[in-house]
Amino acid sequence: MNILLTGGAGFIGSHTAVVLSQAGHEVVLLDNFCNCRKSVLERLEKILCKALPCVEGDIRDTTLVIKTLQDYKIDAVIHFAGLKAVGESIEKPIEYYANNVQGTISLLEAMKSSGVTTLVFSSSATVYGDPQYLPIDEKHPTSATNAYGRSKLHIEEMLKDVANSGADWNIICLRYFNPVGAHESGLIGEDPNGLPNNLMPYIAQVASEKLPHLNVYGNDYPTVDGTGVRDYIHVVDLAEGHLAALAYVQHHKGWDVFNLGTGHGISVFEMISSYKYASGKEIAYQIKGRRTGDIAECYTKVDKSQGILGWHSKRSLDQMCESSWLWQNMRNDSV
Repeated sequence: MNILLTGGAGFIGSHTAVVLSQAGHEVVLLDNFCNCRKSVLERLEKILCKALPCVEGDIRDTTLVIKTLQDYKIDAVIHFAGLKAVGESIEKPIEYYANNVQGTISLLEAMKSSGVTTLVFSSSATVYGDPQYLPIDEKHPTSATNAYGRSKLHIEEMLKDVANSGADWNIICLRYFNPVGAHESGLIGEDPNGLPNNLMPYIAQVASEKLPHLNVYGNDYPTVDGTGVRDYIHVVDLAEGHLAALAYVQHHKGWDVFNLGTGHGISVFEMISSYKYASGKEIAYQIKGRRTGDIAECYTKVDKSQGILGWHSKRSLDQMCESSWLWQNMRNDSV
């Protein structure tokens, strides 16, 4: 299949590009590089031993998206493009709705115009809001608590309406939990601009002495060691989930949703311990008070993705940390 990845040069998009390409698909990237570096294209070429076509531009440019779909005879789209930082979304809601919601409308208009009706959407577990029960399954009520989560939820609802508008649309929404790690080559991984928003890249920069210490927000939660527990999934497992979703969505009309996670939680202290082992470095941290809005635990139920998509995560916490540390060292060497 010819597959367009919007936001395909980003963290999850680039790993998915590798998995899809190695599975025999023809992959085209579309990215405006607001959240990633153009050097990822050279690194992808090293991994795949071939260059992937990349169109530089914004998905809100509907004319450009139509041209890309038609020029490359695209059969299906995996839609990653969008802004993704919860904190920033609270400060810049207009930008988030413009990029995420307006961008998706532009993409859908281009797909409809070009006769492309197969779509896998990169959604998020943030659409569940504060968990009402654990583990979270796909039937859990949705209730976003910030502009980022609401933009994802609004897109999901739009996609459901589109799928219900006619028999031609095949759409899947994938609700991610917490992607971490990097490709086994160490050539691609999470490369945040500025101060990392997520736990593992922050720990990586503490281990490499780019940051002095990690702030641990709360050690008095009712969890295994008092720190917050989340469902972390290796980014390559996540990429393989997209491959499985793509195989499924080709033959199933309408709209559906799947959680992608490991099905169990990892605490902050467990993450620190594993990263210390992987890196051989001390991970300095300071205990701070709980942050407003933080919850004790959040992890998914994976029965639906296992039973229907035939997919499950394979890589351990140690593998997540080892691949992240390899990527961190490769980045340091290239600076």
